[in-house]
Amino acid sequence: MLVKMAEMGLFTSSTAFCVRCGSILPLLQKFGSVKCYSCKAVYEAGNYNNLKFQYTINFNTVSAINNKNIINMDDPEGPVVERKCPKCGNDRMSYATLQLRSADEGQTVFYTCISCKYKETENS
Repeated sequence: MLVKMAEMGLFTSSTAFCVRCGSILPLLQKFGSVKCYSCKAVYEAGNYNNLKFQYTINFNTVSAINNKNIINMDDPEGPVVERKCPKCGNDRMSYATLQLRSADEGQTVFYTCISCKYKETENS
């Protein structure tokens, strides 16, 4: 027996829940009706005719910094140390370290001049 939800009246419900037992109803298929898994109540497909859902998708905000801005930033690329730039003579350079060689050898230090952006490496 097919039943309209408004006729059953035990629970106040949307079409997503059974009005007899309150269980979540399965999704409406292309053909046929919807049958509650718990109490076996059967609902007409017409119950879903005027069903509308509203939802909001929140995306992460986009930063105003792009690749060109990152390259041309005045900020140093890492911690700053007193080291003379061989290109422009500035006495301050930023640095970063990486382990590029085997584990029993020292790390590679990459220096960048904070004035002219000249880069050099040193194996320590």
